[in-house]
Amino acid sequence: MEQVRLSKRQAAAKACRHVGQAREVSYARRECPECVALHDSWVHLRICMTCGHVGCCDSSKNKHARAHYVKSGHPIIKSIQPGEDWAWCYVEDGYLE
Repeated sequence: MEQVRLSKRQAAAKACRHVGQAREVSYARRECPECVALHDSWVHLRICMTCGHVGCCDSSKNKHARAHYVKSGHPIIKSIQPGEDWAWCYVEDGYLE
């Protein structure tokens, strides 16, 4: 299992009122399970920092990460792409910096 958490800088982001909802989460496989179930592909992967749901990005046809936010209200995602370390708040519509 791969563990994911906000960086100290991200967790201290003053512009986001939702960082308190972020937890350390984990994922077992680097794939969008919903796209796999549809026999479809994705562009990039994001993980929900509230529950660990892994979904595809807004550049992907199915936008499963955003669909998860709309359904659950969980505001913060983080990229799990190799070499990327950014986090985003859907509610604040911005990066955690």
